[in-house]
Amino acid sequence: MSPIDLVILLKIVAYGNQPWFQKPLAESLGISQSEVSKSLNRLKYAGLLDSKGKTVMKMALMELLQYGLRYVFPQKPGPVVRGLPTAHSATPLKEQIQSTEHYVWPYGKGTVRGHSIVPLYPTVPQAVLQDSTLYELLALVDALRVGRARERELAVIELKKRLGFGE
Repeated sequence: MSPIDLVILLKIVAYGNQPWFQKPLAESLGISQSEVSKSLNRLKYAGLLDSKGKTVMKMALMELLQYGLRYVFPQKPGPVVRGLPTAHSATPLKEQIQSTEHYVWPYGKGTVRGHSIVPLYPTVPQAVLQDSTLYELLALVDALRVGRARERELAVIELKKRLGFGE
């Protein structure tokens, strides 16, 4: 798997029940259609998409996020930079966790200064500005990548809600 695979999978989740197509998906993420196609094949092979490549296997995705993500795509906070808030510094966790320490994806047009977190893919900051649902999902994923036990626990609860597990 590649980090872009997870971004694409979460973008599909963000579409909800709406039909989606490769070209608009690629454009919305700032990547090529060939990258999307390769990624969809990897996701089908990994069992994270159904055999037709249209339906996210949500239980498998949740298992990957909850138990494997921080080992597969680890991240340590870097130097303080300007960027877009992520992890516990972004919605929905910022309403639940009070912290003076901010985490951000480096982005020149960002409005918050905080410790840098390298996004799963370089185009993530631009993509999330167009899709608030994707933004929340990727911020929660970052909480799993860099958060302490409390942040990870809350992120799992929020992700389960968004994936339809009803917690």
